[in-house]
Amino acid sequence: MRILIPSETAAGETRVAATPETTKKFVALECSVLIEKGAGILSGFSDESYEAAGAEILSQEDQTSWASADILLCVQRPNKNSLRKVKNGCIIVGLLSPYGNKELFESLQANQLSALALELLPRISRAQSADALSSQANIAGYKSVLIGASNLDRYLPMLMTAAGTVQPAKVVVLGAGVAGLQAIATAKRLGAVVFVSDIRPAVKEQVESLGAKFIEPPELDQKPSESGGYAKEASEKFLEAQRQKLSDQLSEADLAICTAQVPGKKAPKLISNEMLERMRPGSVVVDLAVAQGGNCSGTIPSQIVERNGVKLIGASDLPCSVPNHASTLYSRNLLSLLGPMIKEGNIDLNTEDELIDASLICLNGEIRCPDSLIKEN
Repeated sequence: MRILIPSETAAGETRVAATPETTKKFVALECSVLIEKGAGILSGFSDESYEAAGAEILSQEDQTSWASADILLCVQRPNKNSLRKVKNGCIIVGLLSPYGNKELFESLQANQLSALALELLPRISRAQSADALSSQANIAGYKSVLIGASNLDRYLPMLMTAAGTVQPAKVVVLGAGVAGLQAIATAKRLGAVVFVSDIRPAVKEQVESLGAKFIEPPELDQKPSESGGYAKEASEKFLEAQRQKLSDQLSEADLAICTAQVPGKKAPKLISNEMLERMRPGSVVVDLAVAQGGNCSGTIPSQIVERNGVKLIGASDLPCSVPNHASTLYSRNLLSLLGPMIKEGNIDLNTEDELIDASLICLNGEIRCPDSLIKEN
């Protein structure tokens, strides 16, 4: 069985879907691994290191090898031209952005391809080692605090100096998922005082175990919960009540980290223009949900804008800023998912396996996911 690792074509993408470590393990499973020349350079992996692990290096003009691949591992969805180069029945595996992506499904159908979308893996214990969303969100949460600290006009920790004591910065984290929890831990390690807002009361214990203070959600009859490990979309009434509580906290904050997202939906708008007006000049907002519309009003993907002295940072691709470790973790996620399916160099897409059933969006050109997912945005 031939596994192809192409160079990523998405703008700003620096990660790669396999490392020399995982290449060696795929080879041990009796697979041939084909790496496009230079695919790992931006992640710190040379062509020579892949060859030493048993891979074959392909030139970018090598169309024949593309057509012979049984599996294509990617970080982001390959473009339409790339999908036309692989043979019918090839299995595409990666973060494919399936929600509302009609172009993706049209390409899969037209080329009679199979596809596993890592975004759709169920949040169950057995899937944890393959959970690419979590591994990459962990990096984003860590890096968001570093970016916020580097743009802040003051220290994060308390410092006692000959010129007097500097009080610690106040950090407010919105959302206590994987990215939020890592942001909390990172901000605490840097010495900040951390407050956390989340619509799920159940996360309070996790937040407090990291040394942060939990901002209790609004007392309404109908509170949002979670489904499959993700927060459910909250009602506008609940969000409005939450914004009122957050406004007072943000008026005293130095740094806000926004991480609240709902799969397949626009991110909830948690910080309004009125709330921003109450924040002090020099404070910073880092919005990790900016690619889904943003938790903060006025954030723009991959840009820093100022509003009344408050810096709004649209942090849309933070894992790409730590490509070596991001690729290492991501490639292990892929190996964890595919490894048990590979026997003597062949792969078995057993749809009775709940991991495969949930993430296999297309099988040999036949769409398997509901129409509602294709239409969502």
